[in-house]
Amino acid sequence: MQQLYPLFVAIPLGVAFLILLFPKSLTKLVEVIVAIAEIILLIMVIALIGHEPFSYFIGKWIPPIGITLVSDSISTLLLLLINIVGLLSLLYSFKYMEMYTSKIRFYSLFMLMVAGMSGVVITGDIFNLFVFLEIATISSYALVGFGCEHEELEASFKYMILGSVSSTLILLGIAILYATFGTLNMADLANSILANGINRSVLFAEGLFIMGFGLKGAMVPFHAWLPDAHPSAPAPISAMLSGVLIKACGIYAIIRVVYHVIGMTNITHIILMSLGVLSMVVGVLLAVGQWDFKRLLAYHSISQMGYVMVGIGLATPLGILGALFHLMNHAFFKSLLFLCSGAVEYSTGTRNLKEMGGLFKRMPVTSSSCSIASLSISGIPPFNGFWSKLLIIIALVQAEYYAIAAVTVGVSFLTLVSFIKVQRYSIFGDLPEKLKNIKEVPVLMGTVLVIFAVLCLLSGLLYPFFGNTLLEIARDTVIDQQKYIQLVLQVVP
Repeated sequence: MQQLYPLFVAIPLGVAFLILLFPKSLTKLVEVIVAIAEIILLIMVIALIGHEPFSYFIGKWIPPIGITLVSDSISTLLLLLINIVGLLSLLYSFKYMEMYTSKIRFYSLFMLMVAGMSGVVITGDIFNLFVFLEIATISSYALVGFGCEHEELEASFKYMILGSVSSTLILLGIAILYATFGTLNMADLANSILANGINRSVLFAEGLFIMGFGLKGAMVPFHAWLPDAHPSAPAPISAMLSGVLIKACGIYAIIRVVYHVIGMTNITHIILMSLGVLSMVVGVLLAVGQWDFKRLLAYHSISQMGYVMVGIGLATPLGILGALFHLMNHAFFKSLLFLCSGAVEYSTGTRNLKEMGGLFKRMPVTSSSCSIASLSISGIPPFNGFWSKLLIIIALVQAEYYAIAAVTVGVSFLTLVSFIKVQRYSIFGDLPEKLKNIKEVPVLMGTVLVIFAVLCLLSGLLYPFFGNTLLEIARDTVIDQQKYIQLVLQVVP
C-alpha cells in the first residue's frame, strides 16, 4: 500500500484528462472507466483501514526538503468518505446527468475534484495542501455552474469570488509561516513551533487559516456562498459539496493545522467553539423558513457542520470522537438528502415544497429514503445522527458546558421541526393534479438512494464493530501531535 499511495491522486487525475480524448459517442465507455476508477480507489481505501501509519517520500527526498504523503487514520477516514460518496454520486449521475449536455466534461471535472480532495487529505506539505485545495475548488466552481443557466452562473461566480478570498487568506498564512520558520513540511513546522513557541506571527497565521478554511467549510459568518452554490449545482455535485468537499477542504484542514501543526491553544478552543455554536444556530434558523428543498438542505449543512466544529473545538477525547462520528454520518445522510431532492426535481420538475405533496404514492423508494435521511439528520434513534449528536452532547456536559449542550439539543429539535415540514409538504398529504403521472426515478438512481439509506441505519447500529478500527484510532491520531511529527520526520525511506 505504501508504494501505491500516490495513486489516490494519480488515478482520478489521470482519468480526468484521459476521458477528455473520447468522443461524445463513447460516453457509455467513459462511464465504465470512471466507475472502475472509483471502485479501485474505494478498494484501496478499504485495504488501508487498520494499516499501520506510514509516510511516502516523493522522489525519495527526505523531509523537510521533499514532498511527503502521509497515511494515518484521520486521512484514511476522509479518503473512505470521499470515495464512498464519490462512487455512489457518480453512479447516480449516469442517469441524472442525461438532462444536461457534455456529460464527458462533467465526469472529467468530477474526477478532478476527487483528485484534489484526495490530495488535500494525504499531503504532508502545507503548500501542497493549498495546491490540491485549488484543484478541488476550481473544478467545483465549474460544476456548480454546469447548467449554464442564470441562477447557476450567478451562484458559481459568487462561490468563485469568495473562494478566491479564502485561498488568498490561506496562502498568506502559509507565506507567514514559511517566512518565520523556512519550511513548508507540516511536521517540520510543528517541530519548529514547539521549539520556538507560539509567537504573534504564528497566531496571525492561525487566524488566517481559520478564516480561510472556515470559508471553505462554510462556517458562519463565512457561509455566504453555500446557500446559492448547493441548490444551483446538479444533485450529484450538491451531494459531493455537502457530503465531502466542505469536510476535506474545510474541517479536515482546520483539524490538521490546529492540532498537528500549531497545536491547540485556549484562544483557538474559544474561537472554534464560538464558530460551531454560531453555525449551528444561524444555519438551523435560516433553514426552518425555507421552501426551496435544496436551499433548505444547504442551510442545514451549515448547521450540522457546527456540531462538528463544537466537538473539534471542545478538544476532549469524547468531543473529538463525536465530531468525527458526526462528520462521517453527515456525509451519508446529507448526501442522501441532496440526492433525494435531485430525484424529486428529476420527476416533478420543481424544488418548491409548496408545489409537492403525496409523493409517497408515486415515488415510494425516493420517499422512504428521504424519510430515513430526515430522521437521521434530526437525531432520531436508531439512525446514525442520533448517536453522534449524543456523544457531542455528553462531551459538552462532561466538560461542564451546560448552556452549549442545551443549545445543541434545541438546534436538534428545530432540525426535526424543519424536516417534519419537508415530510408534510413533499411526501405525505394529497398528490397535486399536475403530478398524477410522475414516475419513480430510474433503477440505478433508486439503488443509490437505498444504499445510502442502509448506511444511515447501519453506521449507527454497527458502531461497536467498526469504531475501534476507524473512529477511535482517528481520534487518538488527532490528539497526538508528537506521533504525527515522529511519523513524518523519524521514518527513513
